[in-house]
Amino acid sequence: MFTLTVSPRIGETDALGHINNCVPPIWFEQARTPLFRVFDPLLQFSRETWHLVMVHSDYDYTGQLYCNSPVEVKTWISRIGEKSFTIKHEAWQQGRLCVKGSVVLVYYDFIAQKSEPIPDEIRVKLEQHIPPPSDAGVKPAGAPV
Repeated sequence: MFTLTVSPRIGETDALGHINNCVPPIWFEQARTPLFRVFDPLLQFSRETWHLVMVHSDYDYTGQLYCNSPVEVKTWISRIGEKSFTIKHEAWQQGRLCVKGSVVLVYYDFIAQKSEPIPDEIRVKLEQHIPPPSDAGVKPAGAPV
């Protein structure tokens, strides 16, 4: 699991004083950077080196986020298929789960314009970020849901 601590900025608040709902997806994208490096270590983002396309994202807002304290973003892999994988995210502030979401990324050849199987050497690296199942379905406090 990866964690990223974000310091909310005043400009990310809305008229009601809480973090605008379009901001957590940006934080979640930032939290995916270590996983992006598995595919493109130098983050060159060229047609030859970049092989990811997002095909799905969802977000559940379970609590309000505020500008006055840090937000911890937790990121992990929840599923790896033949050509795609799912990343889960949670945003926590002051011990409260405030936003959870997921994205599905497909391994894609931008030159050939088609999806391809995830290479074995990348699959092995992704598997390192799948959390082990908890005993009897009980998750420790603060564990991903």
